[in-house]
Amino acid sequence: MHLMETGCLFVVATPIGNLADITQRAIETLRKVDLIAAEDTRHSRKLLACLAINARLVSLHDHNERSRAKTLIEQMQHGALVALVSDAGTPTISDPGYYLVRTAQDAGIPVSPVPGASAVVAALSASGLPVNRFYFHGFLPDRAAARREALQHLADIRGTLVFYESSRRMIACLQDVSDVLGGEREMAVARELTKVHETVSRNRVSAVLDDYLAGRSELRGEFVLLVAGAQEVDRDGDMRQVQMLLDELGDSLPAGRLASAVSRAMSVPRKRVYRMVLDMKGRQ
Repeated sequence: MHLMETGCLFVVATPIGNLADITQRAIETLRKVDLIAAEDTRHSRKLLACLAINARLVSLHDHNERSRAKTLIEQMQHGALVALVSDAGTPTISDPGYYLVRTAQDAGIPVSPVPGASAVVAALSASGLPVNRFYFHGFLPDRAAARREALQHLADIRGTLVFYESSRRMIACLQDVSDVLGGEREMAVARELTKVHETVSRNRVSAVLDDYLAGRSELRGEFVLLVAGAQEVDRDGDMRQVQMLLDELGDSLPAGRLASAVSRAMSVPRKRVYRMVLDMKGRQ
């Protein structure tokens, strides 16, 4: 145990695939700390073995974080140096650790980031989409209705949207993205980043969905989905054309399907078109 008044919590990023992405500072930090709090000790032990680091590990995951944090805070208050790691990438980014970090700060314990790999940043950098503004949502809801509702709330955001997704939900997720955000939006799919079978591709949402439905794209691995944000709309031009199309189609489709069809055709957020449909039907 370090004989100092207060210890420190180091938030240490680890590789998301390629072990060569570990930073020298991360290695030095993991060697000097008294304790490593890991999302999965079995997974982290393999990484430490590759780095020839023999450190004490304790688990810290979604189910025990609050109880474990209390013990770790007490140890750091007595001078212990603790490293927080997740299974891959930067801790707390769609991974456990938020409560421990916040509790340490509240207890007056220094929290020091040791930056490194992040699937979000890696995917953005290679996406070919605008990244001066982006919105990271993490995992979308598992249920279709909740997922579509979440996408509706994101429809007007002008920065690039970033999601994590599992292989088993990819097609359903892409279908909802196409229906809610529009099939004409550009998107990028980053799969198995930094690993042997890494791929990063960019196309329209509808084309990406078609490739997966036809089996032309691989459905295995870990995915980061990036979708172009909503575009500025010329209200005296594009929106007038949207209104003309709505007037022409009239009652030919139910409100939801009409909004989806016009949204895709005009590359205008479905949420905005749907409001116009409701206004139009309210005047009839």
